[in-house]
Amino acid sequence: MVKVIKNEEKPETKEILAEAIVNIGKAVGRLKDNKLNRRGIVVLLQDATHYPKRTIEDILDALPRLEGWYCK
Repeated sequence: MVKVIKNEEKPETKEILAEAIVNIGKAVGRLKDNKLNRRGIVVLLQDATHYPKRTIEDILDALPRLEGWYCK
């Protein structure tokens, strides 16, 4: 079970988390539709995080699938 607590007295609901997951997938889709291509996104993220390109590519591939995995 995943439990995200933004505030100890009022933890986030499953609905809020599900909505956030859907929004993340949509944001990645908008990035792909933008003029900045995938390679450019990977290079920028690698420079900012120093993670290997393969790791960043795996994350970018997984983000749009989160909705199917966790919002059933």
